[in-house]
Amino acid sequence: MLSTVLIIDKRKELSIKYKKSIDCVNINSIIAKTLKDALIQVQNIEPDMIIISDSIDEELANFCQKIRALTYNSRPIIIALSKSAEIEDRIKILEAGADDFISEPVNIEEFKSRIIAHLRRDLELNLDNKTLLPNQKIIRKTLKRVLSVDNLAVLLVGIENLENYKSVYTEVASDKLMQTFVAIAKSALLESDFIGQYDEKSFIITTSKYNVEKLAEFLTFAFDTVVPKFYSEADAKRGYMLLTGERYAGMRANLASINIGGILDGFNQIISVDMLINKLIEIKKMAKIPNGSNYIFERAKLTASDSVFNAVSKNIYIKEKDESLYYLIRTTLELQGYDIQNDLEINSANVPSIIVIDSGDDLSELGLIQKLKTQNNFVNTKFIVTSNIHDKTRILDSGADLYLPKPYEISDLVRWVEYFLKD
Repeated sequence: MLSTVLIIDKRKELSIKYKKSIDCVNINSIIAKTLKDALIQVQNIEPDMIIISDSIDEELANFCQKIRALTYNSRPIIIALSKSAEIEDRIKILEAGADDFISEPVNIEEFKSRIIAHLRRDLELNLDNKTLLPNQKIIRKTLKRVLSVDNLAVLLVGIENLENYKSVYTEVASDKLMQTFVAIAKSALLESDFIGQYDEKSFIITTSKYNVEKLAEFLTFAFDTVVPKFYSEADAKRGYMLLTGERYAGMRANLASINIGGILDGFNQIISVDMLINKLIEIKKMAKIPNGSNYIFERAKLTASDSVFNAVSKNIYIKEKDESLYYLIRTTLELQGYDIQNDLEINSANVPSIIVIDSGDDLSELGLIQKLKTQNNFVNTKFIVTSNIHDKTRILDSGADLYLPKPYEISDLVRWVEYFLKD
């Protein structure tokens, strides 16, 4: 639900009448009949709008001041309803913090139109300029409400390799790619679903937990189907692109894809919006695969309540034929705080995050990369290949993430290790 309205009104019939007039797919209204209940709701759901009737047991202007002070972070729209039509009362209440004043009895159609107009303007002020999706302010409000709902699922969708695409194909092309994803997502969402832009390349979606798997499957399939059209024919055919510029020359970058991390239920174990977002980020990281889009969900029945996600390993394996160069690389990386792995066991669970490998005088070691790439436990390992033979295309086609021609500066190698671990 995009907008939540809190109606504070002691009167049973009128409050229900107001609620019915504005309830629709994109507006959910809640009635509070006492000031105590109203303050609890304000804290729990952070409503987008508060409609306050002068039927409450406090002067309307004073209560508007209290609500405005209590909600200075979320800044809801405040609409005052009063039986008074006196201009002095209007001015006093508006100066106390109300955004609008409506005299009773009201024309119900005008009342509905005013409410919708205020909510529409509030939404328009909180849209991302490029995608026209709700921004973080609205996302955080939406997620806070999700925590108290049992039948919703939350997804964090990230577009991977977008920075690399932008560096080669320009920001305009990058924006079009992102807007295409938004169009795909909107075409698949139900009317009651929500999508917002969390940051430059990430989106938050809420949907029914009974629809979530079908939605994630469609998003990954549709995006992977359309994304090659945003690349040159050579890049699309090759399945990756070559980065340009002095710093990135020789580095391959996979085509853009999406990773989706989702939580289907178990929100009772999450106590804040920040905790929910951090958990979604960790789940999304687990969905990352070398090529293509992927999704992964956490279900409460499959996950312990105190489960912890492991941080990225700092293990590095080095395979270098030149013994003196090997010890120089090893010593330098160890001084930087990295752990050098002595053995490389294909079926081991303790796989290195990065493998630095000398491809040999005849590129014979490229076969090892191709073999490791087929192993599930090496899907997130980055391969840095050094070589005296300057056949960049062959090396990158073997699955290498970076080609580093010999001779090279050790400082350059350390910089790339830091880059990949950060990524």
